Amino acid sequence: METGPKNLITDVDGILVGHAQDDDIKSGVSVLTANTPFNASYMVMGGAPGTRDTDLLEPDKTVSEIDAIVLSGGSAFGLDAATGVSERLRNIGRGFRVGQMTVPIVPTAILFDLSNGGNKDWAANTYQTMGSAAYDARGLDFDLGTIGAGAGALSGQIKGGLGSASIKLPSGGNVGAMMAANPIGNVIDTSGKFWAAPFEIGTEFGRLGPVTSSHPINEISRSKLAHLAPLQNTTIGIVATDLALNKAQLKRLATAAHDGIARAIVPSHLPFDGDLIFAISTRRRPEPADNIEFAMLCHSASVCVARSIARGVYHAKPAAKDVKPTWRELYQR
Repeated sequence: METGPKNLITDVDGILVGHAQDDDIKSGVSVLTANTPFNASYMVMGGAPGTRDTDLLEPDKTVSEIDAIVLSGGSAFGLDAATGVSERLRNIGRGFRVGQMTVPIVPTAILFDLSNGGNKDWAANTYQTMGSAAYDARGLDFDLGTIGAGAGALSGQIKGGLGSASIKLPSGGNVGAMMAANPIGNVIDTSGKFWAAPFEIGTEFGRLGPVTSSHPINEISRSKLAHLAPLQNTTIGIVATDLALNKAQLKRLATAAHDGIARAIVPSHLPFDGDLIFAISTRRRPEPADNIEFAMLCHSASVCVARSIARGVYHAKPAAKDVKPTWRELYQR
């Protein structure tokens, strides 16, 4: 497999991404959009999701095109980030036509980062402002780690983060992922090696080799369940392709992409995680030629998800008042 030129979700033709964060509260927002509306669906496989406008992404629902996707920290407070994005889109006339009105469609998912050492005693909810700022910052290049929706993330017993990765498909199309990793479970074993190591391309998260020092059944003892109260978790993200897919195909793509969460996080998809993946198509290239090509796309998406999660944790940076160390503080070689 070969990555796209940036090894980011923006290698998918038509995708733009922006981030904003507040370092005082240790939280942030990530926005994915495109110059034109795109098809989307989603799949939840965790037991505690927090969402807005996701039901309409089911294949049997009327709306087929959306205008942006928001990933946010802040638990339920973070859902307000979508309002900031919606206002920006409304101002430029983007959205679903309903009579004389245009209603921007901005599905949103949140993660819990309210116990990470940041100042949560805010006078007013800042997530709408961060949503607007993230939309305004949209572009093709962005950093990884402690940024956007991953700014306040925790992963097991170390800092989490936001990561991204891409793959060039044999057909000439592209697939990419962007994930904010804040799971109960662990992205690394007891020696600091990544569970996603078998899927690494090049040295994108250290080229440390496969896990050898831990057994998956023991990982619950190092997870948040053993140290923190539950309901403080979730890994959320987006997979994207420029191949033309309908909502039913995107539902399958989102479902298959969850394999990447299971490969990168041990344990995953627990009752206290809100694990969710959106799947989108910018339709810049022809649809898959057959089911074999579509299957390859699904597998490639799951590989991008696993790599994105590892890259987000690998690139996390330390900050004042952190309650957990970064991977680099513990294992940098």
